[in-house]
Amino acid sequence: MTIVVDVVRKTVAPLTRTRLFRRSAPVVLPLVERRLAAWSRGRVQLSALLVPSLVLHTIGAKSGEPRASELMYTPDGLGRAIVAGTSFARDRHPAWTYNLLAHPDARIAVHGRGLAVRASLIEGEARETAWARIERQWPGYRAYERDSGRVVRLFLLQPVRELGPIDAAGERG
Repeated sequence: MTIVVDVVRKTVAPLTRTRLFRRSAPVVLPLVERRLAAWSRGRVQLSALLVPSLVLHTIGAKSGEPRASELMYTPDGLGRAIVAGTSFARDRHPAWTYNLLAHPDARIAVHGRGLAVRASLIEGEARETAWARIERQWPGYRAYERDSGRVVRLFLLQPVRELGPIDAAGERG
């Protein structure tokens, strides 16, 4: 199975760097992910067919309202997750990165299983190590940083405690 996933990733990865994908994906993918999550009660994600994926539940930096974002993550090998605010190479940081900067305590759901996490911005030499891990998982992913014209925010999500099953709205079951 791993060989099949690797071949599919290497085939699909270049397509994700096309102008058409970068224009349509931010509109289409979240809609598809939300509908699939609602149908499967948060246990299935389309993106998880290619890469490790999670749903990040944050508190809005300005609104104070709950927010959910479907993201690719990269395991760091120590039980933590690395997430990158690439936003499909758009020139602005995604809202969820502002949310984590304002409220670093968040929740994630992976295959419907919830965890409380504390986010920290990855800086300095640790950024290069994190990017190397991300690139091993998804070749060419750092091109989003170059193409966006900004420094992409990378976060380390450190588990705080296990919460149990979590539904598509981020609520515990």
